[in-house]
Parts: sequence; C-alpha cells; structure tokens
Amino acid sequence: MSKLFISCALPYANGPCHLGHLRSTYIPADIYARFNRMNGVDTVMVCSSDEHGTPIAVRAEQENKDPIDIATYYHKVIEDDLKACNISLDSFRRTTDELHYEMAQDFFKTLYDKGYIYEKKIDQLYCDTCQRSLPDRYVEGICPYCDSEARGDQCEVCGRHLNPTELKEPHCLICDGTPHVQQSEQYYFKLHEFEEPLREWISNNDHLSSNIKNFAKEWIKDGLKDWVMTRDMNWGIPVPLEGAEGKVLYVWAEAFVGYQSSAGAWAKEHGLDWKEYWDDKTVHFIGKDIIYHHTIFWPSMLMGHDWKLPYSVVGGGYLSLEGQKMSTSRGWVIWVKDFLEKFDSDLLRYYMVINAPLSKDTDFSWDDFQRRINNELTDNLGNFIHRTFTFTNKFFDGKIPEPGRYDEIDKEFEAKIKALPDTVAEKIEEFEFRDGLLEIMTLTKEANKYFNDKKPWKGVKEDIESAKTCLYLSNQLVHELAVILTPYIPESAQKIREVLSMPVENVKGFTEFDERGPLVKWDESKEFLEPGHEIKKSKPLFKKIEDKVIKEEKDKLYALEQAEEEKEKDKKEEKNMSEQISIDEFGKVQLVVGQVKEAERIEGSDNLLKLQVDLGDEIRQIVAGLAKKYAPDEIIDRKVIVVANLKPAKLFGVQSNGMLLATDSMELLTTEGNVGEYIK
Repeated sequence: MSKLFISCALPYANGPCHLGHLRSTYIPADIYARFNRMNGVDTVMVCSSDEHGTPIAVRAEQENKDPIDIATYYHKVIEDDLKACNISLDSFRRTTDELHYEMAQDFFKTLYDKGYIYEKKIDQLYCDTCQRSLPDRYVEGICPYCDSEARGDQCEVCGRHLNPTELKEPHCLICDGTPHVQQSEQYYFKLHEFEEPLREWISNNDHLSSNIKNFAKEWIKDGLKDWVMTRDMNWGIPVPLEGAEGKVLYVWAEAFVGYQSSAGAWAKEHGLDWKEYWDDKTVHFIGKDIIYHHTIFWPSMLMGHDWKLPYSVVGGGYLSLEGQKMSTSRGWVIWVKDFLEKFDSDLLRYYMVINAPLSKDTDFSWDDFQRRINNELTDNLGNFIHRTFTFTNKFFDGKIPEPGRYDEIDKEFEAKIKALPDTVAEKIEEFEFRDGLLEIMTLTKEANKYFNDKKPWKGVKEDIESAKTCLYLSNQLVHELAVILTPYIPESAQKIREVLSMPVENVKGFTEFDERGPLVKWDESKEFLEPGHEIKKSKPLFKKIEDKVIKEEKDKLYALEQAEEEKEKDKKEEKNMSEQISIDEFGKVQLVVGQVKEAERIEGSDNLLKLQVDLGDEIRQIVAGLAKKYAPDEIIDRKVIVVANLKPAKLFGVQSNGMLLATDSMELLTTEGNVGEYIK
C-alpha cells in the first residue's frame, strides 16, 4: 500500500485561528488527505503548534507572563478551532514536546558535524534599556526597500526577508527605545552550497505549481546567502554545542522538524515508522508568506541530511476581508470560533474553496458569502438533492425506481454522471481543489435543468417510463455526490448518505487511529445503486442566510474595528500621559553646558562614539549614539547640553557618565553658554 505524509504549516501559539489560516492551509490539506484515504492510500496528516517563535516571547513580555503559559493556552484554542472545522489531523503536537527538542537538536548537530554550519560574527541590534540583543521580531521599523512599516524579519508589504539591522528607524517592541548595532557570534548554515541543486529541484519538479516555482526562482536569481540558524534568547531550544550557552535555535531552524517530530510521536504510539511515510511521498501545505522557507531553506537542510525532498509544496494565497487586508491588531478579522457560532463549518469550507484558485489571493465578503451559499449550495446543490428525495418518496414509496426507456437527454446525463468522479479525482490529485468543486457544482446545475426538462411530477401521470428514468438517474447522482463531496463538505455528505440508507462515518476532526481507513471509498461513487434501494424522508440540506444575519455580522465587524482603534488611541494617550513628568521631577534634572574635548569611535559599533566632555570642574566620559551622524573630528570643541546627574551605565562595555541632548534624528542640541554653566 502506498503511503503519504501530509504536513500543515505550524500555527504560532499566540492567537486563535482566523479564516485566512483555514483558507490557505488547513482546508486544502484536509481535502487532499480525505481524498487519498478514500483511495486506499495510507495517509498521515500532521501539524504542531509553533511555540518558540519570537512573537510568543514578545507577547509574554508585554503581558508579564511566561511564554509556556501563553503557548499552552493557545495550543488548546487552535486545536479546538481545527477540530471544529473537521480538519482530520492524525497528529497535532507541540514544539515544546521533549521528542521535538531531541529531534531538532539532532537535526542541527548532524548538519554541524557534516560541515554545513559554521560560526560567524555579525552585527545585530542591542537595546541598552533592556540590556540585551534583540531577536528579529523584537524590532520594528521602516522597510529599506518599500518604506512601509515592517518587522525585523520580513516586510509584509513587499514580501522581502529582512535583517533587523537593515530597518530604518528601528525601535524595540518592549521599551520603544532605539537600539544600536553590536556584534555577536552566531551559527550560520551554508545555504550558498545548495544553490544549484535547489535550482534544479525547483525547475524540474512538475508537481510544484507555477506560482511556487516563480516565487522560489526569484529568490535564487540574485544568489543565495548563508542563513543564520541561532538567536541570543532564553526562550527556545538550546543550541547543542559547547560554548553556545545563551543561544537557541532560530525558530525556522527547528520548526520544520515539527512535521517530523509530530509524525514521530504518532508513529511511536502506534508502533509505526514515520520515515516510511516521508520516504514514499511528502506534501507540505503552507501559506503564501512562507513559500521561500519551504522551497529554499527546508529543502537545502534536507539535502544536507541526504533525505528525500518533498513531492510538492502547496502554497495558499492571502485572504483579505471586505476588500481590506486582515489586521488582528485593529480588529479587522473574523475568528474561526466566532464564525462557527452562527454558521456550519461546511459553509466555511465550501466558500473558502469555491471563491478562488488556491494559488491566488482572494477576499472574504459577507455579501458574496451569502450570495454563494444561497444561490449555489441552497438553490443549486441542495435543491436538486431535496427534489430528488422528495419525489422518490412521493411517487415511488421511497425506493429508487427501475429505470424506463432512455432518450438522448437521459443518455447524455448518465454519461456525465459516470465521468464526474474521475474528473474530480484528477483535479484533486493536481491540487486544483476549486476546479474539482466547480466540476461538481456545474453538473448539479445541469442536473436541475435536466430535472425541470424531464418534469417527473407530470411524467408519473403522462409518461411513467420517463419519470422512472429521471428519478433513477437523479438518485445515482445524489449517491455519487455523497461520496465525492466528502473531502469538501464532509458533514453534509454524511447527511446525504443517511437519507440514502448508506453507512455513515465519523468525519469530525481529528482522526482516531482506528478510523484511518475510511468507511466511504472513492470508487463507491462509480457504483450505481440498485432499483428498490430505500430512500428515507429528508429535510432541506441547506438553509438560506437571511439579510439581517449578514447585516449583524458586518455591523459587528465594523464595530470591532472601531473599538480596537479606540483602544489603540487610548493606549497612545495613556503612554503619553505616563511619559509626562511634573515640574518637580523636571527640576531634579541637572542640565550643564559642556564642551567636547576628545571623540573616538568604539570598536565593533557602527553607532557609538566615546567622548571626553569638559563640564568646567571635571572631564566626563560619555558614550553617545552619534557615529552615523557625526565623524569624531566634527564634534570636537562643540558646546553641548549634558544631563549631568544621570546614573552611570555601560554601553558596549564602555563606561558612560552622562548623556548629551539630541533630537530623534541625532542632531545635537548645542548652546553658546559658558562651560560648566547650569541651565535653568
């Protein structure tokens, strides 16, 4: 039996799932997994919560909590969200699990022992207030390429991968201070050595879609640079080397291994070998924002291990909301839990697939959601199924009739019914999930026309043979739909099977080990039910969504956005208030006129100058972040304003006994006053 390893991108354990997560990653992966299981492929689908990312550490510091507490809480929240959407994962683990630590450290150590990892001194940002090096996500600033606001690791506007030292106007997320550049020893992966094999793999892999290939090729075009694998942090997996104390594996150096460690934990529980699945066929389902991680970084790491590369990487496009980019910070988002309080998960699954090809960005619109559910699921699919069941019960005592004679319309309709399973299967195998669903919906639309043209309600009185054939073929299509819709809308498909008096299976997430061989097989869709098969009485499968329900959701969305904006405004005002000081406090600050006598750069720093400043009765040594604005000889003899009663501090290992006043742009505040004169 062939085996299949499916992985879903690891969600950061610092928040719940929103609709964008489901659209790009988890629903497509679930469709593919369910389809393969139905075709007898021994499939394992895995995921883990990503718990070492700096966003979690940042949030923990901002909330004065331990990172593990935040990760534990949101691991459960995410698990509940995925289960509620019937994502049939076999294994959902955590990157804080002991097995993951072991496998991630072993993965790194193997690459190190094979000579693919080396030490290198680099510039990184250091926050004097927090007294530590700042990992990328601890820094925000302006993107040097498109001038948009950006994180220290990536600009979400232009998509560039960034180094925090590249940012313009960087600031620390914890204290809002301006960090300076300082050198640190880190471990690098020799990514450049894999440039040619990566180019070959990407170019010759027919299973990668064009959008994935084009994105990856752009990265390789300018040449690959070696990739930093470690960070100076406490939160994370310790680097397993002597002399690397205080350093942890960069989250992207260990998160990939989360696929394997999740499978490893599952396999260990059931006495299996996870690598047998990996070595047969592996497919990664991810979001568009991490395509380069999975087509550049991860394959090169696998090459370094001499392991088999993935069969394919499937990257889902972005989901906007009502024409605007989603933003959790300003409340412009729909959380999965909130959505499911009003609507069935199958409605979400249907809309997320039918709305656009997975490779393209798309938009969630409440009005369009209502239109598609009402017109397509209710009036098209649901209407055909309900009419078929109703007329079978009304005119044929709830049993599929023996077909009568066939005319050309009947023959054409039957041919389309028989061709549909293979057509849909081909689309799913090629990761064209929307196209497969469109094939289904197109035929159900034609089926409604067929039903109307044949008029079985008249035929039972005027042409019973025609009516029998119509209801016979219509029930065959409904039975087929109950099978081939299972990967797409599993709960609805099982409701159809129940009316058809067919065995019904548990399709809720997650997948129990003894349920891995599904009850419903894909080839069952190609088998016609026998005449006389019993059809139970039924209710409409889907209900129309009323205008008032959509209005409520839109009003709630805009109200949440406004509330978040007000909250952010209050935070800024509160911050401004907290930064204000009383006249008495200001009176304690001693401002003295000084004159710079000596100035020199501090070795290893691009930002700091060491100054000797004459305050009249003494010479003070002061470290100032002026090196990018002034050369040392430009500042000598200038009269400056010095905060003289500041506590001494060490900056870049150099003692500083005071502070010079300057603007945000590092323009010195100068004076014509006398040296040693106090400013009042």
